[in-house]
Amino acid sequence: MRGNFKRSILLLAALCVLPKQEYVSGYMSGKVIDYLTKNPISGAIITGNNEIVQTDNNGMFVIRNSTNKVGIRAYGYARAEQVIASPQTQVPEIELKPFKPRALYLSFYGIGDRSLRESALKLMEETEINSLVIDVKGDRGVITYKSSVPFASEIGAQKLIIVKDIRNLLQSLRQRGIYTIARIVVFKDNILAEARPELAVKTQDGRIWRDRENLAWVDPSRKEVWDYNIDIAVEASQIGFDEIQFDYVRFPDKNNLKFAVESTEENRTKSISGFLKEARRRLEPYNVFLAADIFGYVCWNLNDTQIGQKLEDIVSHVDYLSPMLYPSGFQYGIPGYRNPVANSYKIVYLSLKRAQKRANISSVRFRPWLQAFKDYAFDKRHFTGKEINEQVTSAEEFGAGGWMLWNPRNVYSPDGLRKELTPVRVAYKSN
Repeated sequence: MRGNFKRSILLLAALCVLPKQEYVSGYMSGKVIDYLTKNPISGAIITGNNEIVQTDNNGMFVIRNSTNKVGIRAYGYARAEQVIASPQTQVPEIELKPFKPRALYLSFYGIGDRSLRESALKLMEETEINSLVIDVKGDRGVITYKSSVPFASEIGAQKLIIVKDIRNLLQSLRQRGIYTIARIVVFKDNILAEARPELAVKTQDGRIWRDRENLAWVDPSRKEVWDYNIDIAVEASQIGFDEIQFDYVRFPDKNNLKFAVESTEENRTKSISGFLKEARRRLEPYNVFLAADIFGYVCWNLNDTQIGQKLEDIVSHVDYLSPMLYPSGFQYGIPGYRNPVANSYKIVYLSLKRAQKRANISSVRFRPWLQAFKDYAFDKRHFTGKEINEQVTSAEEFGAGGWMLWNPRNVYSPDGLRKELTPVRVAYKSN
């Protein structure tokens, strides 16, 4: 991308010195600006004709002109498309609308169950919620809709089709202005592990290893596993999801397991960052955002937390980092706060500040998962309006690029959420 960016700047310079009505044949240019302030957006990602460039400090770009249509996205904004007339008579200004997803999670049962789905949509009409995280490939390896990825049918991942018409569902959500995130569980995949045991994580004596839920995992170092999950991500992008979010993009948090490579920190981090790098490469043509879920303690630990997740290695391959900052998950607390469920605000805020300092990126590139379920590790408290509001306030005061509520039962309440007279929605129409 760096080479393309440098070439674009040189071409743009050439365009600027040409007399009016004269343009470099085969190329088109544009300027990306903020819809509200009209200020230029630097670093916006432009996709067209299998070429990827970024805007300069003045919001300008130049790209090969053979399709006349480009995709545009930038951190903290909704993505857009632009048709640019050829030959150009002037440099068009492309407006991106600021947008921060405030999302609810719906499992494949949740999105397929009319009652749960309608309840979530009703909450969107009444509160600040404007986005959905939807299981595309869930915790057991099931793909929720009829997939065109052949391998999915071969291994049995299509035995339970919950969503009968995924394209129609996405279209209906788009019409409501809802931002959609495709959650893809990667290396926790019981279906693939059982169908292809040679790809499964093994115990030292060669048996398929199973976690506390009695589910098998697949080896994060295996290229076949990478390709399968990226194929699913590409399909989700083509269907129309705004964002691909990889979950369980890690090694199991268990010692003494066998993989295709020796379980060293170097090999683990190489496998995880390698997968994300390849996913980014293959998803770039689709103008889709890419995110990765990470353990909460990854924000604090300087090593890979023994699961292959090292902040500095992941950040360059994704648009958004989504740390799971559930207070119940911080079993040892954090410095100065030994009881995390009694300090929800501090857990979220300090974890994000720590991660930002290490990653050296804008706060808008963090979009944390927040707890909307009952505590299971400390005093068993229900996370109701007070705790949810503390977490949301913390994320927003940090400057996060949105936030997401997790409840595995898919049951959410308006408690702790702001009431929105005019809910913020995505504007999906092309410029």
